[in-house]
Amino acid sequence: MRAHEQGRERERERERERERERERERERERERDQERDGERERDIERERERERERERERERERERERERDREREIGRERESERERERERERSREREREREREREQERERERERERERARERGRERERVSE
Repeated sequence: MRAHEQGRERERERERERERERERERERERERDQERDGERERDIERERERERERERERERERERERERDREREIGRERESERERERERERSREREREREREREQERERERERERERARERGRERERVSE
C-alpha cells in the first residue's frame, strides 16, 4: 500500500513538473511574442520615419522648385524692364530724330525766306533802275 501511495505521489510530482515545464514554455512563447511585437513596432516606426523623411525631402524639393520659379520670374521681370527701357530709349531717339528733322525744315524755311527777301530786294533794285 505504501509503495502504491509513493507511486501515485511520484506520478503527481511528474505531472506538476510537466505543468511547470508547460508554464515555462508558455512564458517563453509570450516573451517571443512580445519580442516579435516589439520588432514589428520598431519596423513600423522605422518605416514611418522613412516616410516622414521622404515627405521632408519632397517638401524641400517643392521649396527649391518654388525658389527656381521665383528666380525665373524675377529674371523675366528684369528682362521686361530692360526691354521697356530699350524701347523708351528708341522712342527718345526717334523723337530726337524728328526734332532734328523739324529743325532742319525750319532752317530750310528760313533759308527760303531769306532767298525770297533777297529776290524781292533784287526785284526792287531792277524796278528802281
